[in-house]
Amino acid sequence: MPRFKKKRSQKVGLPPGTLVYTGEKVLVKPRITVMDYDENNLYETELTTFEGCLVYKNKPTVTWINVNGISHIPNLEKLGECFNLHPLVLEDILNIDQRPKIEDYDDYLFIVVKTIRYDESTNEIVADQISLILGNNYVISLHENNVEIFDVIKERLRTAKGRIRKAGADYLAYALIDFIVDNYFIVLEKFGENIEFVEDEVVKQPTPQTLSFIHKAKNDMILLRKSMWPLREVVSRLSHRESPLIIEATSVYFRDVYDHVIVAIDTVETNRDILSGMLDIYLSSASNKLNEIMKVLTIIATIFMPLTFLVGVYGMNFKHMPELEWPYGYYTVWGVLITAALSMVLYFKRRKWF
Repeated sequence: MPRFKKKRSQKVGLPPGTLVYTGEKVLVKPRITVMDYDENNLYETELTTFEGCLVYKNKPTVTWINVNGISHIPNLEKLGECFNLHPLVLEDILNIDQRPKIEDYDDYLFIVVKTIRYDESTNEIVADQISLILGNNYVISLHENNVEIFDVIKERLRTAKGRIRKAGADYLAYALIDFIVDNYFIVLEKFGENIEFVEDEVVKQPTPQTLSFIHKAKNDMILLRKSMWPLREVVSRLSHRESPLIIEATSVYFRDVYDHVIVAIDTVETNRDILSGMLDIYLSSASNKLNEIMKVLTIIATIFMPLTFLVGVYGMNFKHMPELEWPYGYYTVWGVLITAALSMVLYFKRRKWF
């Protein structure tokens, strides 16, 4: 499972708060987009450095700063200076194998979630880390690569659909997390279709490719489980309003997300059970197939055992064998051989051995 193993050895012995990027996409140029809005107005721009984010910190409007590409450490340090982020927060942002979690720093909440996508080109499930920082009037989202995944949310802001432009920063954080959770179901549905197809194949005609799929699918289930189970606790804390940054009206929506996370987790657990059963069925099918082959070979060998005995007896080169002088000895031996073979075949069929 190579995608589960992250290189963290380079951080061994370093003091807490040391900024070391543990990902692989070290050449990704950061892309910083800003959407500043209220109910009536929306301002959208793209920044080249994090220094321009400072002007949005104390504005009365809601500001969403979305960052794609976090490998450039000096830029991230600038972001930390602008919003007074704790060094451990910056360290966790750069450490991309974090489990989903939430931490309360009084002035802001630091949330880590995992986004799941299905790579059609490689037929693999890929998990990427999203770090969210929720302040009083701002949300900062940081994605480890330059793949834009929040276009739907941006379009909702542009068109003022729903209540997203009327609500505060906590509702924006809800919208982002809800979108991530909804994408889980897209991946799970695609995964479920593959499982159903292979499930029929396991019963009818299992192949080594079937076993390979089951093994890969079990690894994918481990990845999904690691991404979803801790998220349940994160959303639960948000729904219970453990921070004053979450208002009562928004906590209702987080409870809805919590229900979705539970459904996704149940689906993952169901798929895990199905895959375990498929593995047992595959092993049983392979064993039964081998048993059928061995049964056929055993029956054939059993039929030929008396025939081989008779042929061996009359293949001996003794001069004084009475049957050698019989005129119809050759035909008699053939008759005995055929009769013995047919008798055994009829006996096996009567016992329903084949």
